[in-house]
Amino acid sequence: MSPSSFRPPSRRAVVGTGLAGAAATALTATALDGPAAARDAEADAGWKADKGRTYPVPGLRKPVRVTVDTWGVPHLYAADAGDLFQAQGFNIARDRLFQIDTWRRRGLGRFSEVLGEAYVEQDRAARLFLYRGGMDAEWAAYGPEARTAATRFAAGINAYVDWLDDHPEELPEEFTALGYGPARWEPEDVVRIRTHALGGNLSGELARAKLLRLGGPEAGKLYRKLEPEHTPRVPDGLDLDLIPDDVAEVFHLATAQMQFSDGRMKRAAPAEGLDAQTAGLLRETVSGSNAWAVSPRRTATGRPILAGDPHRENHALPGNRYLVHLHAPGLNIIGAGEPWNPGVSMGHNGRIAFGLTNLPADQTDLYVYDLDPDDPTRYRYQDGWERIRTVTEDIPVAGGGTRRAELSFTRHGPVVKVDVENAKAYAVRTVWTEPGTSPYLGSLRFQRAADSGEFVKAMRGWKAPGSNLVYADTKGDIGWVPGALFPKRKGEGYDGLLPVPGDGRYEWDGFHDNAALPRVRNPREGYIASANEYNFPSGAPVPTYEWTAPDRKRRIDKVLSRHRRVTLEDTVALQNDERSGNAARLLPYVTRLDSADPTTRKALRLLRAHDAVAGEDSAPAALFETWLTRFLYPAWTQALLPKEAADHLTSLSLAADLRVMHETFAHPGDWFGEGGAKARDALLLGSLAKAYEEVRAKLGADEAEWRWGALHFHVFAHPLGEPNTGRVARGGTFDTVRCSYYLFTTYHFPEIVGPTFRMALDVGAWDNSRAINAPGQSGDRRSPHFTDLHATWAKGGHFPLVYSDEAVEKNAGTRILLEP
Repeated sequence: MSPSSFRPPSRRAVVGTGLAGAAATALTATALDGPAAARDAEADAGWKADKGRTYPVPGLRKPVRVTVDTWGVPHLYAADAGDLFQAQGFNIARDRLFQIDTWRRRGLGRFSEVLGEAYVEQDRAARLFLYRGGMDAEWAAYGPEARTAATRFAAGINAYVDWLDDHPEELPEEFTALGYGPARWEPEDVVRIRTHALGGNLSGELARAKLLRLGGPEAGKLYRKLEPEHTPRVPDGLDLDLIPDDVAEVFHLATAQMQFSDGRMKRAAPAEGLDAQTAGLLRETVSGSNAWAVSPRRTATGRPILAGDPHRENHALPGNRYLVHLHAPGLNIIGAGEPWNPGVSMGHNGRIAFGLTNLPADQTDLYVYDLDPDDPTRYRYQDGWERIRTVTEDIPVAGGGTRRAELSFTRHGPVVKVDVENAKAYAVRTVWTEPGTSPYLGSLRFQRAADSGEFVKAMRGWKAPGSNLVYADTKGDIGWVPGALFPKRKGEGYDGLLPVPGDGRYEWDGFHDNAALPRVRNPREGYIASANEYNFPSGAPVPTYEWTAPDRKRRIDKVLSRHRRVTLEDTVALQNDERSGNAARLLPYVTRLDSADPTTRKALRLLRAHDAVAGEDSAPAALFETWLTRFLYPAWTQALLPKEAADHLTSLSLAADLRVMHETFAHPGDWFGEGGAKARDALLLGSLAKAYEEVRAKLGADEAEWRWGALHFHVFAHPLGEPNTGRVARGGTFDTVRCSYYLFTTYHFPEIVGPTFRMALDVGAWDNSRAINAPGQSGDRRSPHFTDLHATWAKGGHFPLVYSDEAVEKNAGTRILLEP
């Protein structure tokens, strides 16, 4: 539907909800094989008799049956994999059309054609980072099924858009508000977009560079703990003083998400008021996940258990994961993935279960070039000059006409900044230019894995984002296998932690082979867990020096190690665990102190009652979190650094690595000088009173009424602004298993990163499994599945992730038939 053919819809009930009450026709599909042709016809007739919705989907070979269960999970049954992926595309368009259309337009740089000239720079930035290599290599990188999967998936989306042409009243209301219609997809659209990926530390490189410039090497030590132990060195030829503060503006423009407010679509940061660099730094450092598998010898049932809960920006409505069950001959897989991808990236296929966490592989670098003073279209490389390559593209603009955009590239990647005054240019080198780095699409390789051996072998082709895959199969095997495309960096001191000159001294010399990375199978402990911690042994290739603090991993290990008969209920409880490692380490320092100041004494008394659990109803947690983030950390930076450097480090505190602060408190003489322990204690006490006064100003004078959840909340915000899900009080914090990254630079502390999707799988007795996907499966507010899971999620609950034919039938809600 082009903008010119757009027809405003009227609002009516959601497509295909409800049954007429006729008896359900049982599915006849077996666990891993499709039904016979005769049974197909009988089942299709049953679907029609039930008066479910029927849609024409040109291109299907045979009808596809869809049962949407009580919780909004669609179960798709097709005669072959091609039809299955086409039905998946049709179904996701039916549930999430505006979300996936926005993703595509943002990634391809196609917003100007519907929203006008104000978006040309956004579109230009996005186009710089599209995959521009050969498509044969691209398709091959995801395995033999990828081209067909993407082609049929796109065809399914287009079939639904075609259907909307004849049923404009069913168009999602966001298109009406914005005044344009959904676009049709090409298969290549599924794979060419990379800018939603995790996998870089570009903002971190720039933050470290500025910190070193302002405070020297000592300031750099306070920024992040590096693992393995390492000291970065400023590369020869890099002048930190010349790096402009806006050098990554184009990169942030390309990778920023979109939101709609005040009648306009606009770039979105994690929250209002954050600058682009801080938003980029948050995106790079605070995305994480938990996943673990328990051996059958440590479970109550004698079957493995697998759990997973990815942590991503979680304030958008709908959420960024979608649950689906895909069934065709030889393929019977259920789980979650990104809505715009065919297949499933975490879940199970009836034989093996798999969950993933982010492996923070460093897949991005910033290059700095000297420009030829006589010809600024050339940059120095080795002993000569190379020409900047320029591609010109016409960007269509709503209302007619186009705007010409020049996209410039060096041998290393897209140019994001030219500093004419200082004769410098800056380009981003990223694995996104390599075939096979479309995020999570590598999961197509293991969709049909029969056991752990096939699964691990399939992971050799995984490239992006860097991921830890935890698995458990019905044979009883459990394990961990990482996958990431990360470079072998060549050049003296070249470690990926700072920008480097682009003159040939610092190069990528190929990539590490996944087959050479460490892995674990059937560990003697009887369980394996991953929580973004440093989990590579000494001597292994180093994918990054910047890992997440191991608090969540330690807590998971501690809980699992003391259980000899782990149950699914234990697993769900652990996913909701809110014990804080930061609190457990800091409280012993401060609670043994005393003060003559009455306000400080009140604060000390309250903190002595803290059990280190960041519970929603905890008064001590309300004080502790306020003190730690808003007062103690800034005071710590000021105590150890010159003011300008301290101010900069404090500005990075939303992505702070508190392990460095803990180290200074544990060894105060090494950091605070002579009398270091007294200096540390003075710092701890001196920051308490202000924190106490701030909480009292917000929550009142009566400590009995204080609650962490009164300060800390979550809201899913609809793209149109209102309505949203409303505020929900939250527990948890940065380092708890029930992870909650929150903004503490605002009056209250809204959660911005955390788990919206969780699963706990009973391997082999699949219908016992549990999942949640908040706030609901649908992105259409007219649907009963728009926010129906929100209350369950807010309470830490799950619903049954039904898999067998019988369980799906028992919990059937809406029926849909897709016909050729």
